[in-house]
Amino acid sequence: MELELVPHVGVGRFRLGMSVEEARAAVEGWGLFRTASSDEEPGQIGLTHDEYRLNIVLGFTKGALSGVELFRFQDEDADVRVLLDGLDVFRTPSGDLFEELAERGHTIEENDLGFDALPELKVILGNQSSYEYPVDEEGDPLYYDYVLVADRI
Repeated sequence: MELELVPHVGVGRFRLGMSVEEARAAVEGWGLFRTASSDEEPGQIGLTHDEYRLNIVLGFTKGALSGVELFRFQDEDADVRVLLDGLDVFRTPSGDLFEELAERGHTIEENDLGFDALPELKVILGNQSSYEYPVDEEGDPLYYDYVLVADRI
């Protein structure tokens, strides 16, 4: 499975600005995920891919998709690639990804909470999960484990 993060546009088949109905149809057409939310006008729809243990949250504002959150798969052997500008967000060590994005001219704003924002792209990356993901020699998370693509940050 490959999911492309397209800033200002969306993630995979999910497009920012699409209606709840369009998002539900996109999920049904995919057929890989369980969904949680039967509300007619939800604030969020949670998607879970059981095999890869990958979670996606679709956030809505006034009935339109305003953000897509992806949480890193918990199965290290998962056949999943989450790409931003051709870089694998969840398999490239976060320090290397940070440097590569900076070299490509992207402004990155860090904060003390473990989130890095790319404000011109309206993308946020994080690595603050409580799940036991791989760590570096200092015990810090090796990879980002969260990404948000939104219409505003």
